[in-house]
Amino acid sequence: MLKTKGALKIGFMVGLISLISAPTFARSISLKEGGTTLWIFLIIGALIILLQLIPAMILFFSFIGTTTAMVFKNGKGVKEEALLQEPEPVKVKK
Repeated sequence: MLKTKGALKIGFMVGLISLISAPTFARSISLKEGGTTLWIFLIIGALIILLQLIPAMILFFSFIGTTTAMVFKNGKGVKEEALLQEPEPVKVKK
């Protein structure tokens, strides 16, 4: 009962959305009458989208570097430790 009710709701919504969007998609898109403002808007929008690629590439390559370092790292690993020598008393000559 609940499954059929949910399926009917989904079908009803899809039908309504297709009826609403049909006039929108029926008209052809023409950029001839757009004017200069449309082109400025499109160029600025394209620049904003392209500028977002810079941090995306930085993140992508840092993830690639991190994963390759983890994959190709030797299991033993060499640990470097600084060994401090014990201080020795120094004799001062007078």
